[in-house]
Amino acid sequence: MSAEDPKPTAADKRQMKSAARLYAVQALFQMEAAGQTVDKVRREFETHRFGATYEEDEMAEGDPHLFRQIIEEAVNLQARIDQMTDRALVAKWPIGRIDPVLRALFRAAGAELLLPATPPKVVITEFVDVARAFFPEGKEPKFVNAVLDHMAREAKPEAF
Repeated sequence: MSAEDPKPTAADKRQMKSAARLYAVQALFQMEAAGQTVDKVRREFETHRFGATYEEDEMAEGDPHLFRQIIEEAVNLQARIDQMTDRALVAKWPIGRIDPVLRALFRAAGAELLLPATPPKVVITEFVDVARAFFPEGKEPKFVNAVLDHMAREAKPEAF
Protein backbone atom coordinates (compact mmCIF):
# COMPACT_ATOMS: atom_id res chain seq x y z
CA MET A 1 0.00 0.00 0.00
CA SER A 2 1.32 3.41 -0.86
CA ALA A 3 1.30 6.44 1.43
CA GLU A 4 -0.98 8.29 -1.02
CA ASP A 5 -3.60 5.50 -1.00
CA PRO A 6 -4.03 4.27 2.58
CA LYS A 7 -7.14 2.21 1.73
CA PRO A 8 -6.07 -1.32 0.75
CA THR A 9 -7.00 -2.53 -2.71
CA ALA A 10 -8.50 -5.97 -3.36
CA ALA A 11 -5.00 -7.20 -4.30
CA ASP A 12 -3.60 -5.77 -1.04
CA LYS A 13 -6.32 -7.55 0.94
CA ARG A 14 -5.58 -10.88 -0.80
CA GLN A 15 -1.86 -10.45 -0.07
CA MET A 16 -2.62 -9.68 3.58
CA LYS A 17 -4.76 -12.82 3.87
CA SER A 18 -2.03 -14.92 2.24
CA ALA A 19 0.53 -13.45 4.64
CA ALA A 20 -1.79 -14.16 7.60
CA ARG A 21 -1.95 -17.83 6.58
CA LEU A 22 1.85 -18.07 6.34
CA TYR A 23 2.22 -16.34 9.73
CA ALA A 24 -0.40 -18.67 11.24
CA VAL A 25 1.63 -21.72 10.19
CA GLN A 26 4.78 -20.14 11.66
CA ALA A 27 2.93 -19.24 14.87
CA LEU A 28 1.48 -22.74 15.33
CA PHE A 29 4.92 -24.24 14.68
CA GLN A 30 6.48 -21.89 17.24
CA MET A 31 3.78 -22.68 19.81
CA GLU A 32 4.46 -26.41 19.50
CA ALA A 33 8.27 -26.14 19.30
CA ALA A 34 8.68 -23.66 22.17
CA GLY A 35 5.64 -24.59 24.24
CA GLN A 36 4.27 -21.04 24.04
CA THR A 37 0.66 -19.96 24.53
CA VAL A 38 -1.56 -18.73 21.74
CA ASP A 39 -1.80 -15.27 23.38
CA LYS A 40 1.98 -14.85 23.67
CA VAL A 41 2.61 -15.92 20.07
CA ARG A 42 -0.28 -13.83 18.72
CA ARG A 43 1.08 -10.70 20.42
CA GLU A 44 4.61 -11.38 19.18
CA PHE A 45 3.53 -11.83 15.58
CA GLU A 46 1.17 -8.85 15.49
CA THR A 47 3.67 -6.57 17.25
CA HIS A 48 7.00 -7.68 15.78
CA ARG A 49 6.46 -9.74 12.62
CA PHE A 50 3.65 -8.17 10.60
CA GLY A 51 5.32 -5.66 8.26
CA ALA A 52 8.72 -5.93 10.01
CA THR A 53 12.01 -5.38 8.19
CA TYR A 54 14.83 -7.94 8.58
CA GLU A 55 18.17 -7.27 6.88
CA GLU A 56 16.44 -4.94 4.42
CA ASP A 57 13.76 -7.54 3.58
CA GLU A 58 10.32 -6.22 4.44
CA MET A 59 7.83 -8.78 5.70
CA ALA A 60 4.31 -8.55 4.35
CA GLU A 61 1.58 -7.00 6.43
CA GLY A 62 -0.81 -9.74 7.58
CA ASP A 63 -4.57 -9.62 8.05
CA PRO A 64 -4.76 -9.67 11.87
CA HIS A 65 -8.42 -10.79 11.95
CA LEU A 66 -7.79 -13.88 9.78
CA PHE A 67 -4.51 -14.62 11.60
CA ARG A 68 -6.30 -14.60 14.99
CA GLN A 69 -9.20 -16.68 13.67
CA ILE A 70 -6.91 -19.37 12.27
CA ILE A 71 -4.61 -19.76 15.28
CA GLU A 72 -7.43 -19.62 17.84
CA GLU A 73 -9.57 -22.10 15.87
CA ALA A 74 -6.53 -24.37 15.37
CA VAL A 75 -5.90 -24.42 19.13
CA ASN A 76 -9.56 -24.76 20.15
CA LEU A 77 -10.33 -27.49 17.60
CA GLN A 78 -6.91 -29.17 17.47
CA ALA A 79 -8.20 -32.66 18.33
CA ARG A 80 -10.90 -32.47 15.63
CA ILE A 81 -8.47 -31.07 13.05
CA ASP A 82 -5.82 -33.69 13.90
CA GLN A 83 -8.43 -36.44 13.51
CA MET A 84 -9.41 -35.05 10.08
CA THR A 85 -5.72 -34.97 9.14
CA ASP A 86 -5.17 -38.53 10.40
CA ARG A 87 -8.05 -39.77 8.26
CA ALA A 88 -6.49 -38.07 5.23
CA LEU A 89 -3.10 -39.67 5.85
CA VAL A 90 -2.18 -43.28 5.27
CA ALA A 91 -2.64 -45.39 8.42
CA LYS A 92 1.14 -45.84 8.75
CA TRP A 93 1.67 -42.08 8.93
CA PRO A 94 -0.25 -40.64 11.88
CA ILE A 95 0.01 -36.88 12.35
CA GLY A 96 2.59 -37.34 15.11
CA ARG A 97 5.07 -38.66 12.53
CA ILE A 98 4.57 -35.76 10.12
CA ASP A 99 7.16 -32.97 9.83
CA PRO A 100 6.30 -30.28 12.43
CA VAL A 101 6.00 -27.58 9.76
CA LEU A 102 3.48 -29.71 7.85
CA ARG A 103 1.64 -30.49 11.08
CA ALA A 104 1.31 -26.74 11.74
CA LEU A 105 0.21 -26.19 8.14
CA PHE A 106 -2.48 -28.90 8.36
CA ARG A 107 -3.74 -27.42 11.63
CA ALA A 108 -3.92 -23.90 10.20
CA ALA A 109 -5.60 -25.09 6.99
CA GLY A 110 -7.95 -27.37 8.94
CA ALA A 111 -8.95 -24.43 11.12
CA GLU A 112 -9.74 -22.29 8.09
CA LEU A 113 -11.65 -25.14 6.46
CA LEU A 114 -13.89 -25.25 9.53
CA LEU A 115 -14.55 -21.49 9.34
CA PRO A 116 -17.50 -20.55 7.10
CA ALA A 117 -15.95 -17.59 5.21
CA THR A 118 -13.42 -19.04 2.75
CA PRO A 119 -14.36 -21.57 0.06
CA PRO A 120 -12.43 -24.86 0.52
CA LYS A 121 -10.76 -24.67 -2.90
CA VAL A 122 -9.32 -21.26 -1.98
CA VAL A 123 -8.05 -22.66 1.34
CA ILE A 124 -6.38 -25.56 -0.48
CA THR A 125 -4.74 -23.30 -3.09
CA GLU A 126 -3.52 -20.84 -0.46
CA PHE A 127 -2.00 -23.49 1.80
CA VAL A 128 -0.37 -25.34 -1.11
CA ASP A 129 1.31 -21.98 -1.83
CA VAL A 130 2.41 -21.82 1.82
CA ALA A 131 3.86 -25.33 1.44
CA ARG A 132 5.78 -24.13 -1.63
CA ALA A 133 7.22 -21.28 0.44
CA PHE A 134 8.53 -23.72 3.06
CA PHE A 135 9.47 -26.55 0.68
CA PRO A 136 10.32 -24.97 -2.70
CA GLU A 137 12.20 -28.00 -4.04
CA GLY A 138 10.28 -30.85 -2.46
CA LYS A 139 7.25 -33.04 -3.07
CA GLU A 140 5.50 -31.61 -0.01
CA PRO A 141 3.18 -29.22 -1.94
CA LYS A 142 1.64 -32.17 -3.84
CA PHE A 143 1.31 -34.11 -0.59
CA VAL A 144 -0.32 -31.06 1.08
CA ASN A 145 -2.74 -30.72 -1.86
CA ALA A 146 -3.85 -34.35 -1.54
CA VAL A 147 -4.27 -34.23 2.25
CA LEU A 148 -6.12 -30.90 2.20
CA ASP A 149 -8.42 -32.08 -0.59
CA HIS A 150 -9.42 -35.04 1.59
CA MET A 151 -9.85 -32.81 4.66
CA ALA A 152 -11.93 -30.28 2.71
CA ARG A 153 -14.26 -32.96 1.38
CA GLU A 154 -14.83 -34.12 4.96
CA ALA A 155 -15.24 -30.60 6.42
CA LYS A 156 -17.43 -29.17 3.64
CA PRO A 157 -18.78 -31.96 1.39
CA GLU A 158 -21.45 -29.63 0.03
CA ALA A 159 -18.75 -27.54 -1.69
CA PHE A 160 -17.70 -30.41 -3.97
